[in-house]
Amino acid sequence: SFMRHFAFFEKEMRKLDFQAMSREELSQVKQELEKRYHEVQALGLNLNMARGKPSVEQVELSMPMLDTLNSRSKMTASNGEDCRNYGLADGLPELRLLFAEMMGVDDHNIIVGGNSSLNMMFDVISCAMTHGFSNCEPWMHQGHLKFLCPSPGYDRHFAITEYFGMELIPIEMTPEGPNMDEVEKWVNNDPQVKGIWCVPKYSNPQGYTYSDETVRRFAALKPAAKDFRIFWDNAYCVHDLTDTPDRLLNLWYECRKTHNIDLPIFFASTSKITFPGAGVAAVGASEVNLEVLRTHYSYQTIGPDKLNQLRHIYFLRDMEGVKAQMQRHRKIIAPKFDTVLRKLERELGDANIAEWTKPNGGYFVSVQVLDGCAKRVVQLCKEAGVQLTAAGAAYPYGKDPRDSNIRVAPTYPPVSELETAMDLFCLCTKLAAAEKLLETK
Repeated sequence: SFMRHFAFFEKEMRKLDFQAMSREELSQVKQELEKRYHEVQALGLNLNMARGKPSVEQVELSMPMLDTLNSRSKMTASNGEDCRNYGLADGLPELRLLFAEMMGVDDHNIIVGGNSSLNMMFDVISCAMTHGFSNCEPWMHQGHLKFLCPSPGYDRHFAITEYFGMELIPIEMTPEGPNMDEVEKWVNNDPQVKGIWCVPKYSNPQGYTYSDETVRRFAALKPAAKDFRIFWDNAYCVHDLTDTPDRLLNLWYECRKTHNIDLPIFFASTSKITFPGAGVAAVGASEVNLEVLRTHYSYQTIGPDKLNQLRHIYFLRDMEGVKAQMQRHRKIIAPKFDTVLRKLERELGDANIAEWTKPNGGYFVSVQVLDGCAKRVVQLCKEAGVQLTAAGAAYPYGKDPRDSNIRVAPTYPPVSELETAMDLFCLCTKLAAAEKLLETK
């Protein structure tokens, strides 16, 4: 019924270039949009696209993992350690090997921890704050600290460094990755700059993958601060959506070449491979960095949940198993990304009021609406029953200077709900644009 509401209206609206319209034409279009909007409001929708959550079908894929361990299972790791007992603070050797392949870091430079890579990132920042890196003073004793935040970026990254009282410095994101001229200017000249957040493959939310040149420039940084670190969160390292996936240059090897191996700290997890709430996370770093972190962890725990780690090894087995699992995920979510992109192209392709990314992987599509309209679009969607990520969430302090970025998360809703939500999203984008353009004409 919702689709029928739109049938005639769509044909009329699709060819309109909003910015080329006269004030009279815009007023007429706005009236028609408002009428359609109120009709949709009356449908009483209740849809949520606020976060990049795997769908029910996706988490179902990992249910067999729960059957891999029972009272008759072999409970020892490959080195003979009993996984039911204390010990193996660095995690199961076979899981360290698997993460080594996923992350592109040597297995002896990896610690496999609990269920959350975000938790491990928080811990590394916390450790640097209270105890410091590489024989440097703890960060908290070094005065006013700054942290670089490629924007738009991942809101939970920014929240960690904001929580610890650092000044968040927005860095422009480009299709090649962060603007490296800006990064080098800050890092190489300001000793108060202590780190940078990076999602190098299929970045959140734009889905960009850092170019080879960007990775090489990261490896060649000459930080003014001896304890500056690159937080390389490769959250989507195996999350491809196409037959021609992006390829990311290996920062670990590049940093070896530049004798900068202490610079990066790597993170990954199985959160969107197996169970988001009960996966396994890992951190990878140089021996110098791991020595600090191992000491830090030794006061927190006598060892991770090795039975969960064992479950993951029995279920995924190796890198080929991970790839097979990711193909199963792709079958479920690729049609959802196609739905979002198809709707955007059909409804907004000629409207001259929005642009969007077309990622080869990851979990998001990033939409740029007219400047000054993002908050209004999100509000209109919410008032008609569709919850989106808050406008500005992808920027430090939640402040998008242009109020134009909206993160669309296609993975959780079923395709039928997604089609409805995107129809509403496109309608609200047009309505907000008509309102905004009428203010200026």
